[in-house]
Formats: sequence, structure tokens, C-alpha cells
Amino acid sequence: QAQLVESGGALVQPGGSLRLSCDTSGLHFTATVYAWYRQSPGKQRTLVARISNSAITYVDSVRGRFTISRDRAKSTLYLQMNNLQPEDTAVYYCNVPRLGIPDIWGQGTQVTVSA
Repeated sequence: QAQLVESGGALVQPGGSLRLSCDTSGLHFTATVYAWYRQSPGKQRTLVARISNSAITYVDSVRGRFTISRDRAKSTLYLQMNNLQPEDTAVYYCNVPRLGIPDIWGQGTQVTVSA
């Protein structure tokens, strides 16, 4: 069973909204930090938002438009994305960071913003 499984990516028009989901039920431990990253063609994978027990952070380009949240009962991480723009087009990845060992990544979900 995959540890992280993303869903919800789609083609959407500029100004539209999407909600990405990440099923975390496959994790074999209790994580305290979760994150969303994205990667556009030809570019590096970059952090979009991070949530922990004590803090939520966003990259400047999405602050005020995107909201990261977690439903512990459903073992699901979300990324609500509003007012999407063409520059938000990317593959979005769910991430669980770990100290000293490789992070856990999902397989990614494609978001395309185009008229």
C-alpha cells in the first residue's frame, strides 16, 4: 500500500478552484508535519504549504489563495486552491518530511490552469 496518495488534480480555468487530497492512511507511523510541494516542467520541486501541530506556513505566491488543512479522523491532508492562475500549473506532491532519512512522497497529481 502506498503511504501517500494524492487526488483531485484537474484542468481548470483561471480564477477557478480545486481541492487536492492526500490519503495518509498508508503511513506506518504518526507524522507531525505534512506539506504540499509542486513542480512545473523544467523547474525544481518547491514547497507550497506546510502544516504541523503548531504552525501553518505558505509560500508567498499562494498565501491568501491556498489553504492547507488536515482531517485526522479521515487520515487526509487537503490543499484548497482558490483563484488559480496559469503559473499554478504543476504536479502537486504530498510530503512527509523526516529527519536523517528520506522524506515520504506521493506520486503527484496534475493541476493545469488554462483557458
